[in-house]
Amino acid sequence: MKIHEYQAKELFKKYGVPVPRGEMCDTSAQALAVAEKLGYPCVVKAQVHAGGRGKAGGIKLARSCAEAETHIGQVLGMTLVSQQTGPEGKRVRKLLIEQGLTIVRELYLAIVVDREREMPVIIASSQGGMEIEKVAHDDPQAIFKMHVHPVTGLFPCHGRTLAFKLGLNKAQQRNFAGLLASLYELFQKSDASLVEINPLIITAADEVLALDAKINFDDNALCRHPDIAAWRDVSEEDPLEVEASKYELNYIRLDGNIGCMVNGAGLAMATMDIIKFYGGEPANFLDVGGATSADKVKEAFKILLADKNVRAVFVNIFGGIVRTDLVADGIVRAARELAIRIPIVIRLVGTNEEEGMRILRDSRLNFVTENVLADAVRRVVELAKGA
Repeated sequence: MKIHEYQAKELFKKYGVPVPRGEMCDTSAQALAVAEKLGYPCVVKAQVHAGGRGKAGGIKLARSCAEAETHIGQVLGMTLVSQQTGPEGKRVRKLLIEQGLTIVRELYLAIVVDREREMPVIIASSQGGMEIEKVAHDDPQAIFKMHVHPVTGLFPCHGRTLAFKLGLNKAQQRNFAGLLASLYELFQKSDASLVEINPLIITAADEVLALDAKINFDDNALCRHPDIAAWRDVSEEDPLEVEASKYELNYIRLDGNIGCMVNGAGLAMATMDIIKFYGGEPANFLDVGGATSADKVKEAFKILLADKNVRAVFVNIFGGIVRTDLVADGIVRAARELAIRIPIVIRLVGTNEEEGMRILRDSRLNFVTENVLADAVRRVVELAKGA
């Protein structure tokens, strides 16, 4: 789960990570009042779940009341389009009005989970304010990584070593080490999968502050954090993904035209790979799970078909825990109730496979069934292309 910058900074303050003074606003009048209270210069920041806001015109510096009023009017309500939003963009419904600061240096700091090493890794760079992917590409030597064993935890030497590599003076080193310790505590105790500050700034008074804040949380751990779960903003999420979550379906929309319905994340990834291998483009990742039912399959079809780019559907089910006859029943019910008019290619293998195929045959609906995965994928790719 993602949260807004202003929410992340509330969490930062709770754990002692220094941030600039600021307030969230959802009306122009409220935003202008906060700007007057903070004084000038101040910064008007669009609150959306996407990066690249500055380049997209979503972050503006106001040096006077007149400038603040102009910028607030421009940013609040705009459709912000950046590389991360896609061409459709995101509507700005909230602003963060924040105090302006004199910035001496901009750094980058993040903590993420290194899945290969199975432990958190701290990533720091002297080149803050830039996309970390671009820094990694253009100047990989400017990025420093330090793993933290989850049992032993963070030691003071971690902060001192990174601060030294970043070229900070003694006062800045102390402040950086204190901030890093607080950030790691937040990362652990909130079950975050990513905590990122870009930029982390140094002021003229050697203060170290989080000018930006981004936190992603492990969805599986949100049951332990109802206060964080309450921050979920569904207006920032894909409506189909929100609908899928209601039925415990794992759905992510993609850019292709072949709708995929698979059980198991590993099989779903493999299915998408083989579709690409044979020249097709998957329209989604959809894992219906191991303990699916006919009703769940029907809801999954509704979500698949709500994507107008879908030209054909590929159902690839391996019946280990799940019964393939229940899946077949759900497919038939969905096809009849939703009046599906696009090709459906089905591969059912495993538990009650014969009964599942009998249900499909007896329905007298125009399904394409295949037992061999490669044959099924070739067929759905052809159908999606209009063959």
